[in-house]
Amino acid sequence: MPEPSVPRIRTARSADAEALALVDRLTWSPLHAVMPEPEPPYAPFFDERHVPEDYLVAELDDRVIGYIRLAPPTPLACNAHVRQIQGLAVLDEGRGRGVGRALIRAALEEARRQGARRITLRVLAHNAPARRLYASEGFVVEGVLPEEFLLAGEYVDDVFMGRPL
Repeated sequence: MPEPSVPRIRTARSADAEALALVDRLTWSPLHAVMPEPEPPYAPFFDERHVPEDYLVAELDDRVIGYIRLAPPTPLACNAHVRQIQGLAVLDEGRGRGVGRALIRAALEEARRQGARRITLRVLAHNAPARRLYASEGFVVEGVLPEEFLLAGEYVDDVFMGRPL
């Protein structure tokens, strides 16, 4: 039996826009999305605030199956030592294969390479799988914004997590 492929993680390129947009659409879920489900005409994946250099891409067998977005949380110089995970998506075929974990670990390494001392993220309270994954990688809950979002008729807490690098 052939050994399962290991995800390859690399920095996104402009040419990845269509594949990443497809990942975004196929992984949209009220479990983690606060924006409405994307509908045509679709906005471009990359724009002036979302540049390829902010994304790490996961590939399996030369096919994009996930990404993580890592960016400064603010444009302020006094906050430049922090990086924030601002999106993580993995296609169903990559789940349970360590793709999400590989992306998180690559983001930690990239944040260190950029000179960051801390990394943070926000996750919806009802997204237990993501919260478990982040906790297993050393993230701890640093704050909760109760009932921050009204999603599908239910109020959902926004959980702020972070860890030192």
